[in-house]
Amino acid sequence: MLDVHAEISRMQAVLVQKQTMDGSWRFCLECGTVTDAYMIILLRSLQIDDEDLILGLANSIANKQQPNGAWKIYADEPNGNLSATIDSYYALLFSGYLKKSDPRMVAARRFIRENGGLTQANLLTKIVTALTGQYEWPRHFLVPVEIALLPPFSPLSFYDFVGYARVHLAPMMIFADRKYVLRTPRTPDLSDLYVEAPISGGVFPHRQIEQFTRGAQGFLAAIDDYVRSLPFLPAQLREVALRRLEKYMLERIEPDGTLYTYATSTFFMIYALLARGYSPQHPRITGAISGLRAAICPTDDGPHLQLATSAVWDSALLTYALQESGMDPARPVIHRAIHYLLGKQQTKPGDWKIRNQQARPGGWGFSDQNTMNPDIDDTTAALRAIFAYSKTDRSAANAWKRGLDWLLSMQNDDGGWPAFEKNTDSPLIRRLPIEGSDTVSTDPSSADLTGRTLEFLGNYAGLRQANPQVQKAVRWLIRHQRADGSWYGRWGIAFLYGTWAALTGMMAVGVAADHPAVQKAVNWLLQRQNADGGWGESCASDEKQTYVSLGASTPSQTAWAVDALISVFPEPIPAVERGIRCLLRSAQANDWTTAYPTGGGRPGGIYFAYHSYRWIWPLLALSHYRSKYGQSQP
Repeated sequence: MLDVHAEISRMQAVLVQKQTMDGSWRFCLECGTVTDAYMIILLRSLQIDDEDLILGLANSIANKQQPNGAWKIYADEPNGNLSATIDSYYALLFSGYLKKSDPRMVAARRFIRENGGLTQANLLTKIVTALTGQYEWPRHFLVPVEIALLPPFSPLSFYDFVGYARVHLAPMMIFADRKYVLRTPRTPDLSDLYVEAPISGGVFPHRQIEQFTRGAQGFLAAIDDYVRSLPFLPAQLREVALRRLEKYMLERIEPDGTLYTYATSTFFMIYALLARGYSPQHPRITGAISGLRAAICPTDDGPHLQLATSAVWDSALLTYALQESGMDPARPVIHRAIHYLLGKQQTKPGDWKIRNQQARPGGWGFSDQNTMNPDIDDTTAALRAIFAYSKTDRSAANAWKRGLDWLLSMQNDDGGWPAFEKNTDSPLIRRLPIEGSDTVSTDPSSADLTGRTLEFLGNYAGLRQANPQVQKAVRWLIRHQRADGSWYGRWGIAFLYGTWAALTGMMAVGVAADHPAVQKAVNWLLQRQNADGGWGESCASDEKQTYVSLGASTPSQTAWAVDALISVFPEPIPAVERGIRCLLRSAQANDWTTAYPTGGGRPGGIYFAYHSYRWIWPLLALSHYRSKYGQSQP
């Protein structure tokens, strides 16, 4: 017999066992093959022949290859992903454990050529191949280095890009300015990945990047040319800009040696420092490599380099979920987790302060080593987790108040909440014809962040619609609801995530269940329930910006939909009962649906499979079902 109480107890017991000694939970965060591929390329380029690691990463990549020779970034991606396949092919060749003549490599090369070759790859793949001598640097890079000299509040500024974009852009600007190339005798030759025939001198045509560059720079290339032509500017101006970009990177290196805790930005920082003349043995470079190694986790396929570790995020959500499930906050497992989280509250200003100068630090970040880049989602998750404890402990109460104050100060002027930085949504940046400028270069208000913040403010801070900040946020959500009743979620997949966040947030602050926006959202959810009672949405939704069914149900997405409906209805409706039964039936499953990536990263490029999500969200949905309806069996 399916029993909610029994399943909650089982999940509690498993999670207690999974907690580490420091009070955190450390689940692997998978993001496909891109980081594993870049790690192999980096290690071989620096001639760091750690064969155990390189072989393990190579096996992990090879295990994910599809029968047609391609690699995918999500299971239901049609055919395969060109850039992921190029990255994986290049890394496997660079590892030295496979040759071009091996059947799997022949199949990969065929897929790459049939889909346009290297010139059709995404920006990151082109940059990695340019850094290693397999792609020609364009005359102009996407953004001229002199932009680093402009103050943050000038009409166009380096700080118009959001922080996670800046820490990638800064090293890119440095090594692209130098046209830096690091090639070794073992660097594979990728000339056979060009569909066009080579021209004289062995230089291959790069029409795609030249067209891309001309369009992308409209005015940026013109700025670059103009700055270079001004006779009265100091000859050292460009070097001053490069030094400022170098300083920007160095000031944002975290205690573990990584740049902002991201693996990809750390890769690029290493190449940028080499381009600036640093020795491969310089402590900044060896420290960065150590930080990357520390982020490697075991998976069923082999070792995997996480793009970022998710210990704070997972620990905050699990501490909250366990308390929601009825676990006593005085239990040692909760006590240890809260002390871990209190130690991760950030106390020094970061780049978020540029557009929020009056606020004091008080937020939480995503990763264990994150000390300067707090975000809204992690902050509300941590505040939920320490809420009960803060009622009896003065230190925790002070931390809770600092976090709440920081959170409220981060609301955008349009009424919504961003992820990292307030009012960082320049229309000029979003309209640049640069790959990703409209999706990952700025930090606009989003339905998921705004909804989750409202849910916290309503359920934990006691704020309702009469509060002016809450009013602004609710109005923002209503304005940004799609015609079909859904909301798009930026940091989860995608419309199920956004709609869950918006609905639970609106209900928490007192929006009426019969409000037209609520009813439209409920109808949208009901229409997308699967035959098995669950819900499942493809990552293709994120790429196409329209709902695409996965054709199967996933634990996290089913839990989001069920939780949203529970927040609206005072009594369980049939769709909720069916959803709960689906969660109970799939609770101990271990198939592709439990590992499907439901976390958002870079649309069309990176998606996250959180190993923690199969526990967090079903536990919350089951707990809310039991606490609201008083039922153990659907």
